[in-house]
Amino acid sequence: MWLFGREFTDTIMLFSSSQIHFLSGQDSCDFLQHLKMPVSKAVGLDIVLHNLEKPDNGSLSMDQILNSVFAQYESNSVVMGHIAREKPEGKVLEEWYQKLHGSRLKLYDVSGGISELLSVKDASEIMYVKKAAYLTASVMRKYVVPKLENIVVDEKKVPHSKLMDLTEKVILSPTKINVKLKAGNVDICYPPIFQSGGKYDLRPGALSNDDDLYYDSGSLIVCAMGAKYSGYCSNVARTFLIDCSVEKCNAYKVLLKAHDAAIAALMPGSKASMSYQAAVDVVRGEAPDLLPFLTKSGGTGIGIEFRETCLSLNEKNNLILKEGMLFNVSLGFQNLLAKSSDEKIKEISLWLADTVLVCKEKPAVLTAFISKAEDDAFYSFDEEKIGSPSKAALKTERMAPLKVKPMLKSDMTLSLKENLRSSSRTPKEDLRRQLQSEILRKKANGTAVRSDGTNQNLLEGHGHFRALGELVAYKNASDFPRVDRLEIQVDKQNEAILLPIYGFMVPFHVCNVKKAEIRGDSKRSVYVSITFNVPNTVSSQDSGLQANLSLVFLKAVTFLSRDRKHAEEVVQSMKILQKGVLERAKRASLVSQEKLQLHDGLTRDRIQLLDLWIRPALSGRGRKVPGTLVAHVNGFQYTVSKSEKVDIMFGNIKHAFFQPAERDMITLLHFHLYNEIMVGNKKTRDVQFYIEVMDAVDSISLKRRSAWDPDEIEEEHRERARRREINRQFELFVRRVDSIWSKPRFNQLALQFETPLQKLGFNGVHGRATCFIAPSPSCLVQLIETPFLVTSLREVDIVCLERVSLGQKSFDMVFVFQDYTRDVIRIEVIPMTDLDKIKDWLNDCSLKYYESKLSLNWRKVLKTIMNDPESETNDRWEFLNPDASDSDSESSETEDDQYEPSDMETGSESEDEGSDNESVVNSGDDDGGSDEDDGGESWDEIERKARDADAEMGSESDSEDERQRRREKAKVKPRRASEPAPRGALQKRQRLS
Repeated sequence: MWLFGREFTDTIMLFSSSQIHFLSGQDSCDFLQHLKMPVSKAVGLDIVLHNLEKPDNGSLSMDQILNSVFAQYESNSVVMGHIAREKPEGKVLEEWYQKLHGSRLKLYDVSGGISELLSVKDASEIMYVKKAAYLTASVMRKYVVPKLENIVVDEKKVPHSKLMDLTEKVILSPTKINVKLKAGNVDICYPPIFQSGGKYDLRPGALSNDDDLYYDSGSLIVCAMGAKYSGYCSNVARTFLIDCSVEKCNAYKVLLKAHDAAIAALMPGSKASMSYQAAVDVVRGEAPDLLPFLTKSGGTGIGIEFRETCLSLNEKNNLILKEGMLFNVSLGFQNLLAKSSDEKIKEISLWLADTVLVCKEKPAVLTAFISKAEDDAFYSFDEEKIGSPSKAALKTERMAPLKVKPMLKSDMTLSLKENLRSSSRTPKEDLRRQLQSEILRKKANGTAVRSDGTNQNLLEGHGHFRALGELVAYKNASDFPRVDRLEIQVDKQNEAILLPIYGFMVPFHVCNVKKAEIRGDSKRSVYVSITFNVPNTVSSQDSGLQANLSLVFLKAVTFLSRDRKHAEEVVQSMKILQKGVLERAKRASLVSQEKLQLHDGLTRDRIQLLDLWIRPALSGRGRKVPGTLVAHVNGFQYTVSKSEKVDIMFGNIKHAFFQPAERDMITLLHFHLYNEIMVGNKKTRDVQFYIEVMDAVDSISLKRRSAWDPDEIEEEHRERARRREINRQFELFVRRVDSIWSKPRFNQLALQFETPLQKLGFNGVHGRATCFIAPSPSCLVQLIETPFLVTSLREVDIVCLERVSLGQKSFDMVFVFQDYTRDVIRIEVIPMTDLDKIKDWLNDCSLKYYESKLSLNWRKVLKTIMNDPESETNDRWEFLNPDASDSDSESSETEDDQYEPSDMETGSESEDEGSDNESVVNSGDDDGGSDEDDGGESWDEIERKARDADAEMGSESDSEDERQRRREKAKVKPRRASEPAPRGALQKRQRLS
């Protein structure tokens, strides 16, 4: 039972003419205590609360309730209404069930009356069902039918179960088929059903098996699905016949007429049995031999419940129909026998179902958007063009007479690709741009918080916190984000969580959450329990709560989730967000570590992990010996020997990670610290403890081993068992440490182990080698190769994606921090195939990103920004926009080319060589067109003088004095002032001047 957003389990309610009795636990009674006065004033009824103690099954309280009933009516025969369909679950309800049937009360089943009372829907309920029906029919028409046609045309082998999964995802994401409904309000009534190949089950509870879709000649494909909108159900079922015989086609025509007759009989004032009787009359008149195969019911009522059995359309139900009732009209022929030797088409079934609204004039078929006419249900193959019944030309057609309409496979494939390109890729990129615009707007409005390194005003000193009662998630209604789905969401930008309560998203500041956890061991459905800070349950520092003791506070809420992974991610994101807020608002960095307080209990009670290796490795003997990690009162201690110890205080841990062995051969715990500590003789902020789940080096024999070698199979089993055992030990250690961190003493630290999300990871170069990088809820990490990468996303200002252009196979990603004095972090050579995934992840993290075709000199960029503090946050990165990045990058490159170091000599060797080459080219060109009037010497004269000079230089045997005299004599005499110099020489002097 749910009341005011709160779940009451094991609660009994009894209504009498003057009282309402509640039998529930202490927490629920405390909550219901506030309703006594309002209920008494509103309806004049008294609420009587009976407290249910935990070890008690409530037997005495039940006797008190029954005695009060007998005393009130003073009669020996008291009639009590109850819902007989509800089966008792739990000790309390089972005891109550026995008390009722063992008393002298006359029990009467009122479930039918309640169903009839709620059968007529109001305008808002009808609108919800119409939206659900439109979504269901749209998925069938826009996705399922084209998907089946494509499978048959391309002769693909696709299992029914895979079609079920794909269709379910489309239902839960209406925008994929251009249906403008909020995904948060959408759900499925049951897993979509796909059946073929002779195995049919015409029930909504049937499952799609793992057999491949069968579409040979003479086969039938049955599809059924139901969608919910805001909790209200709809249903549709269709049958497709592929190149079937006249016998099967006639059976479908009879079913179609019977289905239409059953719908037409749903008129106000008529009986529910008349609908099914109309279908029976059609079958009896058209094909009496098919009557034994007709389903025994024509459908049921539909609404919040998918099947309202009290509103069944069968022969015995004399319920009078009223305007506003909703029905799921479902008819079919089950297990018809056909004349065929193929076992997969020898037994067939046909099924049609629609969601129908009873109206004043005629019934309205809400799922008529998907046709069930013969033209859209019958398919055949193009045998004239190919010569054999190939699926290359599949087309729906009119079966009287049976004709084949050819359609080329290339045409169908081309049109399908165009539809996909226009309907999926462009809207997705547009959605990314809209999200980025919203992120930029929030940054401009100041909602994005600076990191601790640049905005110390967020820190209020050691141990000083804001009152929790003063926390505000959204100052204005305009700041509230747009939400597509009614599910728990975490708004990291505004430090808030959004909870769906009574169809509305209600915001809470994350600091108001005391505890969030997951309950239940089921893999398919779990409970997400959230407890809030309320008066008298928090510390005395929270004066904002203590000052409002007279107000009503929400203490706890519990939600049921069918996706365990999503629930775990939401809870972990909530805790990580809370951790980030508390980091900024509750504490400052610790410069020196406190003293470790050792665990003084028994050894068997210690929380420890054995045979661990540490990175960075210890020096000396500790490098070769594994050690033990023990969780003490206020920190960890890693011990190799008496002299080799490493202490890590809880207060110095900024991020803690647990990564099981999945992609890699090690299971590890990683701690990223606020302040550096000494590990051996090294200073580090990252300390890691790990175990290798598989030997790094194996002995390799020259003999080739068989894949079926028993020894190798046994060895593989041992390795898998070892990996599971190591992961289990680490998980147990992590859970026990989390239980310590959840104590009030460590609430201000907000510590929580994070696990990197491998499915969002990508390959890139960080440091010296390519490594696998994966995001966690609050960081981007790489914990296998050294140097480690731990980037806190809350400290990032923007992300720049560089070298993103057409034709590139890879790109780079640069993280720019809010503290511009820090160096950027660059991840290089990321495959271009991961670009879309990274963009979506950045949007989910509310990080603004830009794209650039070139790489930037970030030291220059950050220096320029720091020298211009007056620039606004949304303007300072404007040059990174795609339209401006090209010109800016080119101008930057031009400045680098023109830059000349001041310590370089003017007459450098390279410049002289370039100048000489330029002079030679120019003088050669001039010489080709010169004459003797220019006054310059020709090449022949220059070469002759050079030979004469070489001859006059003498041989090596000449003395140095003689050679010097000959050099001076061989020199060319200076020109006269009026004699022009060669043009090449003139150009060279001009260049050096």
